Amino acid sequence: MPTSPRPQFVLASASKARRVLLVGAGIHPFVYPSNFDEDQVQVTDPPTYVATLARCKAEVVAPQFPSALVMGCDSVMAFGGQIYGKPANKNDAIARWQAMRGQMGEIHTGHALIAPGGRMLVHSAVTRVYFANIDDATIAAYVNTGEPLDCAGAFSSDGKGALMIEKIEGCHSNVIGLSLPLLRSMLEELGYRATEFW
Repeated sequence: MPTSPRPQFVLASASKARRVLLVGAGIHPFVYPSNFDEDQVQVTDPPTYVATLARCKAEVVAPQFPSALVMGCDSVMAFGGQIYGKPANKNDAIARWQAMRGQMGEIHTGHALIAPGGRMLVHSAVTRVYFANIDDATIAAYVNTGEPLDCAGAFSSDGKGALMIEKIEGCHSNVIGLSLPLLRSMLEELGYRATEFW
């Protein structure tokens, strides 16, 4: 384990949900969005896609914080053989929910962590989400809250969307945008303990 003071933890993401997850776990990140152009990545395999995006985001930010731990993340939902990020608009979100209700989708989140000195780890995690068979009126009401428009897969498991989820298989925080158990193990692999950030 490192004997020097713990490094600053930088989150290369504008996601409020990821920041809240980290703060709840005792890690208070400096938020510095990468503004990486995601259209540059043309990959159809969900775990590879999110891992690539997470790595690219971390690599954009890391040179500006050479003595920090820099984390990049990205999430998508895989459903029906396709990758879905945030819905384009309300109509898109409604159409997605009409397809997803009563079905199962997989949330894939890529995690890239770059340590001082440049060592990098990249992993992805997947969680299965089973959606309730909700009616059109419920879908419309949910979409009109605006919550689904900022979320990969058009739902939030830590907000109103939790009412529309029957069950989750796997890491719950991964659905929100960052797997805390995976982060803990990545920190340990790089020679740190999550408890050092408390």
